Amino acid sequence: MSVKLDFAPSVGVPETHHRGADDLPFVHFAEGVKFQLLQYDIEGGLWVVRTIFEPGVTIQKHKHTGEVYAVTYSGAWKYHEYPETVNRAFSYLYEPAGSVHTLTTEIPGLNEPTDVWFAIRGANLNLGPDGNVESVLDAGRIVKLYEDECEKAGYPKPQPICMHG
Repeated sequence: MSVKLDFAPSVGVPETHHRGADDLPFVHFAEGVKFQLLQYDIEGGLWVVRTIFEPGVTIQKHKHTGEVYAVTYSGAWKYHEYPETVNRAFSYLYEPAGSVHTLTTEIPGLNEPTDVWFAIRGANLNLGPDGNVESVLDAGRIVKLYEDECEKAGYPKPQPICMHG
């Protein structure tokens, strides 16, 4: 028995959004780190980035106010706080809200860039050596940073997927 389903476009049906691999530029984030902002939702506190880390990079210790989902495409990375858990190509990592860690690509034998996709809800509270918050990175701040870095690099205004706006 076969069933035929006819779906006609309907008024008010949400459309999908697509960005190809080369539609959005990678720009400077920090020494040895570049990123591509894929999607954001300032109201919902969501930001999705693809980040490329050179070997031997360590980013500032930070605390997440919301959960984080990560998929590693290539290379390797870990947290100083969990040295035995190394994320490698095609590994998946979930970070619960409240997690605190220091991301590093200081991995013995790593000689290629590390490419990771992150979906982050909430903010990164970047911590100083004393544990106090030195800066905050959230959806609104990452959009501004991305636009500014694209402008500095001579790219046209980027068009990441924007929800609620």
